[in-house]
Amino acid sequence: MFNRTFRTIALLAAAAGPASSPVFSQGPPNLTPPPYGGVTAFVDGIFVTPVPGAPLTAVVEVESTQVLADGSALSKKSFANIARDSQGRIYNERRQMVSPSYAGQPPILSFHIFDPETRQSIFANPATRVARQFILSEPTPRPPTSGEDLGSQVMENVLAHGIRVARTVPAAASGTGKPVTVTDEYWYSDDLHLNMLVKHDDPRTGEQTVSVTRLSRAEPDEAMFKVPAGFKLVDETPEPQNRQN
Repeated sequence: MFNRTFRTIALLAAAAGPASSPVFSQGPPNLTPPPYGGVTAFVDGIFVTPVPGAPLTAVVEVESTQVLADGSALSKKSFANIARDSQGRIYNERRQMVSPSYAGQPPILSFHIFDPETRQSIFANPATRVARQFILSEPTPRPPTSGEDLGSQVMENVLAHGIRVARTVPAAASGTGKPVTVTDEYWYSDDLHLNMLVKHDDPRTGEQTVSVTRLSRAEPDEAMFKVPAGFKLVDETPEPQNRQN
């Protein structure tokens, strides 16, 4: 094994919050993930890069096993639909984490639409029927992520290359009184500009796995990139500031 610079598109955080913590399948559009921020109260999903010419639809499956104080394990699952059209517009969802025995579909908590040409971002809440839109500024490029090279394998009929990144949280910040090693594994498809599989392991909270399944490279339904009828659209784009000399 050797170290190799490798661009990653998703960052998976540990599920340290309540059992009903939601699953996020999209953050603000950027090309690299933010630095590891420690234990958080949700599980990130797959970041869909808003690039043109690579349409897809898929289902992101999430599994989380949280280690409780008594040493027992608490398992949760969820999924999210994702899509990207030939223009680079993206759609994804945020759904509730549920018990593995739950036979229904986890409820949608919100969904996100982003258009890279106009940089218009819309977050919609089905419960309130409110869609909040704003224009994003250009992202600040982040340096590539480097880690242990894991080679390549085929996932959903596409080639993915893997790296493993390990971070040591100092004893003073770990909450355990001892240093803690947190490990993230990314399997990235250059062809799709997408992580096909992300694994996260934190001894304090357990393991999380996020995987792309049921991949189709056909053009998505146009309706996925439009706010449904009946939603109130609220423009939250900041008003431009006048500069004075």
